[in-house]
Amino acid sequence: MLTKRIIPCLDIKNGRTVKGVNFIDLRDAGDPVELAQRYAREGADELVFLDISATEEERKTLADLVKRVAEKVNIPFTVGGGISSVDDVSKLLYNGADKISINSSAVKNPDLINQLVAKFGSQCIVVAIDAKKVNGTWKVHLVGGKVPTDIDLFEWAKEVELRGAGEILFTSMDHDGTKNGFANEALASLSDILNIPIIASGGAGEMIHFADTFTKGKADAALAASVFHFKEIEISDLKKYLVEQNIPMRI
Repeated sequence: MLTKRIIPCLDIKNGRTVKGVNFIDLRDAGDPVELAQRYAREGADELVFLDISATEEERKTLADLVKRVAEKVNIPFTVGGGISSVDDVSKLLYNGADKISINSSAVKNPDLINQLVAKFGSQCIVVAIDAKKVNGTWKVHLVGGKVPTDIDLFEWAKEVELRGAGEILFTSMDHDGTKNGFANEALASLSDILNIPIIASGGAGEMIHFADTFTKGKADAALAASVFHFKEIEISDLKKYLVEQNIPMRI
């Protein structure tokens, strides 16, 4: 059985790590390079950096931050935010990113997924999907969750897979920052229709939430932010706990 992955997420705004609840009320969580180094030491499997204001402000993810992280960290990391072209991806990969994540740009131009896969390969193309329940149906949202669409989560996820993306990062906006657990029902439904790995995001608050998303939600990886940033959960302790729950981890 493949090992499950623990992925700290660093939301970046103006060069600092920030964290909010339900995508709002942001507070400072530290220097991203220092945090990245700490997580690598503590046993994180991967890292995700999201420039959360890049799309909204129509500017590019900070390539120099990627370079600084690559110089200090020896685990794979994904970068997202404001990425909308082959050139954007080339610059980030050249500066040291292992994978890139696209979200709003993929919805607006689905062919971008095909173009990036053809140029760089599926293994480094992650499509992030932010969604929330609207009248009982999961709907995709754009621009850091600020712009609602009529696009169905599951239909879009399947299209993303068919276009060649290597992985999906699913964030439940309803669960984000609440620390009440992941959206395991939606995750399990995604797992049933997809053959590519799914990263669960939004809602981690206790160790049992990670166990639940790997078992009930069938997630391949679990992403969290504030519980790691503010040392509410130590990654090494979390991995030991998950192994005790018979969940395969890389220790």
